[in-house]
Amino acid sequence: MKRFAVVSRAVAVLCCAAGALFGPPQASAQPNPDARRLHELMEQYFEGELRLNPVIASSIGDRRYDDRYPVSIGEPHRKLQRAHYRRYLGALAQLQRGALDAPDKLHYDVFERMLARRIRGLAFDSHLQPVTQLAGAPVEFPLLGSGRGLHPFRSVADYDNFLKRIDGFQEWVETAIANMRRGMDLGIVQPGVVMQRALPQLEAMLVDDPARSPFYQPLRLLPDHVPGPERERLAGAYAKAITGQIVPAYRKLRDFIRDEYLPRARTGVGLSEVPNGEAWYRYLVRLQTTTELAPDEIFQLGQDEIARIRKEMARMREQSGVHGAPAVYRSREDLLEAYEAIRTIVTPQLPRLFGRLPKAPYEIRAIEPFRENASPSQYRAATPDGSRPGVFYVNAAGIETHARPASESLFLHEAVPGHHLQLSIQREREDLPRLRRFGAYPAFVEGWALYAESLGAELGLYTEPRQIYGRLGSELFRAVRLVVDVGLHHKGWSRERALQFMMDTAGSSESDAALEIDRYIANPAQALAYKVGQLRISALRARAEAVLGAKFDLRAFHDELLKDGALPLDLLEAKMDAWLARAPR
Repeated sequence: MKRFAVVSRAVAVLCCAAGALFGPPQASAQPNPDARRLHELMEQYFEGELRLNPVIASSIGDRRYDDRYPVSIGEPHRKLQRAHYRRYLGALAQLQRGALDAPDKLHYDVFERMLARRIRGLAFDSHLQPVTQLAGAPVEFPLLGSGRGLHPFRSVADYDNFLKRIDGFQEWVETAIANMRRGMDLGIVQPGVVMQRALPQLEAMLVDDPARSPFYQPLRLLPDHVPGPERERLAGAYAKAITGQIVPAYRKLRDFIRDEYLPRARTGVGLSEVPNGEAWYRYLVRLQTTTELAPDEIFQLGQDEIARIRKEMARMREQSGVHGAPAVYRSREDLLEAYEAIRTIVTPQLPRLFGRLPKAPYEIRAIEPFRENASPSQYRAATPDGSRPGVFYVNAAGIETHARPASESLFLHEAVPGHHLQLSIQREREDLPRLRRFGAYPAFVEGWALYAESLGAELGLYTEPRQIYGRLGSELFRAVRLVVDVGLHHKGWSRERALQFMMDTAGSSESDAALEIDRYIANPAQALAYKVGQLRISALRARAEAVLGAKFDLRAFHDELLKDGALPLDLLEAKMDAWLARAPR
């Protein structure tokens, strides 16, 4: 296979040889028995996944399991997962891959890798570290029950279903405490800094007045059609659940972490410090990047990218200068309005770059106060039918005293043409198996979003040199992540060393750098997905431009890249190679 023409070591490292080529996704008119069985297995597997993970079902608009909350960190649940994955991996092995057509080969490969990856992941003890400031039930459950999250609140049944989910949350907390005690005995504990970040989030749930709880907010959104007696019953039931179940559960978890766990938490921060931590980190690197890159290769890749981007930034300063300062805002409302203004510029330009656009709407909101001091700006996907919009969450913590600008590159990353566009297009592809429609590979998803930041000039943004310079600064920040994450979890860097490196290299303030570093500490290897994926996507575009010359169609390239949803990077490269081979010269 002809390789990419590359000019940097970074791209050369990422452009590994692709596997078998995949043709256009045209289903067979009369699928052979192996193809029919493959689709049956994928559908049966996905049904099992929804039963095991009812919140995922809620997230995609499937209402059948809205009264359940999984204790996914419990050993019974993990045993069910292990059996589920092994059953379908074994069944898949009975099929003749060679008898499948090209689209079904792609389905087969994605399915097989996913199952093998999940089985491998259960060998590690993430369930013994169930609480962080970024994820886990204590952070996610208030969002689920806020009235504006994944759980619907449109009928009396919806409200009663969430009351039942509270029972599952209580069991989750009890299991988490038992798991963390076991982790303390085995030396598998979180760094103290992670728990210090999590404690204020737990304490924010400890309210004396139920009406001040996030879990009471749905009562303020009761539909008009709910009759008076039902309104009174639900108000009483929610007040009782908050005071009698939710607040005690959060208090018990807070007291345990503060009084028992924090004194035993790690003073170091790298995953390599825990038993089997080196192998665990290598697994997470492969999981997040979908490559075979070793940690040391990624560390060098980050250094190379830092040097390249800083050189480009220096060239800009010399040639055009970087003058002026962006407008800044001192209230959440003003900041959100500024992002809405960016939306009005970008939206009309999208058809120039994309033939397929999402149907689902999206909203722009500030991150809730209880989690804004520990959570970065982010996106949450819409339901496929658009009944729940996507949400671009903006971090506005401390804006009243520390004014901040609206970031064009952040908008492009989280909203359109980044996460909202890519994930909504994928979820709206009804002809894809559900396993594929709702699957995610971080290197593809985050790589696409970082690549999307580079499209600003073509979408009416980056009209001044300082804005282009700012976009390069955002890319530099992602390159720094490669060095810092590997430094923390593989090379034994201290938190202080990583913090100083980020401030010195990316120009981050100490508070912003601390928020990011603590994120990488809590979620090892996740930060690697962005740059690794973006480099591969950029290299695919560069190759297509070089091969097709004047006949290169950027819109067609984007549509082909996105139409089959998220893929491991080598399968994406093989698919795009096949598209390029078919493209008219």
